[in-house]
Amino acid sequence: MPHRAPTPPRTFTLPDLEGHCPYALALNPHTSPVARASEAWLLAHAHASGPKRARAAIRRLRAGELAGACYPGACAQALRDGADFLGFLFTLDDWSDEFRGGRDAGGLAACVMGALADPNGCRSTKAAGRLAQSIGARLHENAGPRCGRRFMETMDLFFRAVAQQAKDRTRGDVPSFEEYVALRWDTSGCKPCFALIEYAAGIDLPDEVASHPTVRALEEAANSYISWSNDIFSYNVEQARGDSHNMLVVVMQRHAISLQEAVDFVGGLCDASIARFEHDRRTLPSWGPEVDRAVAAYVQGLQDWMVGTLHWSFESGRYFGDEGGHIKKSRISGTHCSSHSSQLISRLSLFLTNMK
Repeated sequence: MPHRAPTPPRTFTLPDLEGHCPYALALNPHTSPVARASEAWLLAHAHASGPKRARAAIRRLRAGELAGACYPGACAQALRDGADFLGFLFTLDDWSDEFRGGRDAGGLAACVMGALADPNGCRSTKAAGRLAQSIGARLHENAGPRCGRRFMETMDLFFRAVAQQAKDRTRGDVPSFEEYVALRWDTSGCKPCFALIEYAAGIDLPDEVASHPTVRALEEAANSYISWSNDIFSYNVEQARGDSHNMLVVVMQRHAISLQEAVDFVGGLCDASIARFEHDRRTLPSWGPEVDRAVAAYVQGLQDWMVGTLHWSFESGRYFGDEGGHIKKSRISGTHCSSHSSQLISRLSLFLTNMK
């Protein structure tokens, strides 16, 4: 008799990430009005002529609420700038999911990076250029020079990684574990968001501090936690569209394990990331009282990002549709793409096509 492939499981159990995360969630007091204003900005500066459902899908992402959880101590204006960037970053991430080669990624990167680098000289008529121009102008005016430079460098890394991801998708390649880890730290988009921790806190870390191995290790641990937990949360939506850029897919295909085994393995990576973060925090050197205060604010910002993305992932409609609250409590997720998630993907696709 011919061999029949095993029927894929209908559900899997999420790791107890909330129970294992030792950090308290904080929310910026300016979150609600800033989030609504940021959504209006994103819609107004794009070709917002799509259907009402597509516009509603953008609001269901709750990018402003993510900013409020990740930059809880920012002033209202800095929070608004962070929320605008996160809303823009989500659109860049969704566009990149449509790429099937490096050409589209390169064109979008040139448009965005040019507008960020020279907002006053930008003449782009594309929505991506106009949005980047607005963000770039504010960063040029208010960010510290070293923070601004790190933001630009990490945005370049993001686009380079997205281009490689697009090439892998075109060829149908599933990277090795090591290749995926290196790529994911940049496709996650965490690095420019971490640069904005400095912006939100009103600090500008000296280069020798920002490049110190322990500070870099803390960033890597935070990035890993956010990336691996996101791969668990986004698996359902990504597998529904055939996207293999996910740690669960990598370990299942490379190591011939089941979905639940992969989920448990990646959950272990999340726990290990927190353990590394706490170890590295305890080994930070001293640079003197003033710099140490800035470093403490930055490390707190990394912590806020870890716990903020964890809780936001269930509150946003991006990964679980309207079922996030239930899934957060039960920790049971279906392996089919829910109707809400399917509608969200469809509406975003229509909306983003208009924005390009």
